[in-house]
Amino acid sequence: MGVADRQEDFANHLRETAGRVLERFPEDLKPEIYALSFRIWRVDYDYRHPYVAIGYNTETQYELERRPEDPGEARWNYACWLLDGFETLGNVPEDPVGGPLYETEVKRLGLWFEGEDGEDGAEGEDEDDEDDAKDDLLQLHFADACIALARHLHASGRIEKIFGRPLPIVIFDMDCPGWEVEATEAANPPELIEGFLTWQRADDPSPS
Repeated sequence: MGVADRQEDFANHLRETAGRVLERFPEDLKPEIYALSFRIWRVDYDYRHPYVAIGYNTETQYELERRPEDPGEARWNYACWLLDGFETLGNVPEDPVGGPLYETEVKRLGLWFEGEDGEDGAEGEDEDDEDDAKDDLLQLHFADACIALARHLHASGRIEKIFGRPLPIVIFDMDCPGWEVEATEAANPPELIEGFLTWQRADDPSPS
């Protein structure tokens, strides 16, 4: 196996497994799903153990949350969405195949470190600073992997095949408020996220 193959192992796992996750969404809900969600988080705030919960929001949930004064809030703000009970992929026990592949990849990239994440002073300030820098790179690496996954699901036609139509994927990390705009733009064809961006721009008080 060459270097290029090894580099693709974790990405290929995400692609194949995410497709199966989408197929397992309840059949009776598929017609009313209007957006997919990639919720990025990590186990015990340890950036070496990230995961993405692959979910969705439905027209029914939107109607339950929407308010006349701002219907866009309920439709596009993930705080109003269904968030619990979805399958997770990444370096978590729920993904026994993906975890080792992820660790192999980040170790090859030189991003892994031993010891407790955020341990204070145990190995000296220089090593603590180095671990903090690796945390940032690990966060970026996993975010990029999730964006690449979303783009693949669009480009491969997997979403359209499963749901009978293209759907936007909103990517977010609750530790990074506002980042969902950049991530979602990068992950989707522009025409799929016009409503999302219109709401975001209307909600942004900064001058254009």
